[in-house]
Amino acid sequence: MDAVVHLDTHVVVWLYAGQVARLSRPARKAIESGGLVISPMVSLEMQFLLETGRIIAEPARILDALADSLGLRMDEQPFAAVMKESLAQKWTRDPFDRIIVAQALRAGAVLVSKDRLIRRNYGKTCW
Repeated sequence: MDAVVHLDTHVVVWLYAGQVARLSRPARKAIESGGLVISPMVSLEMQFLLETGRIIAEPARILDALADSLGLRMDEQPFAAVMKESLAQKWTRDPFDRIIVAQALRAGAVLVSKDRLIRRNYGKTCW
């Protein structure tokens, strides 16, 4: 069975856009080796990015395309448990990062992220 690998929002967007060259070698290797999962918060963050003009594709289109091409799936941990874990992530005021990290932490999963603050505070971050 493949290891579970969570993806941060920017990684999902880059994969969809075919911008694999933006990923580090360890990040690409992690993506190639694991069962790819995202927190539902990634889809909400992408919706915010769409509404602010930072991406142009609908989140559902992005996620459907990556589900088909890479087997990406949504993490299904209980929301209340993820929220409880997110309360302990006091190193950031960003609710997206708090929940994305909490989701990966509860799964015991690697999180692929370029975000320096996440990398400093979540030991299983891969970049």
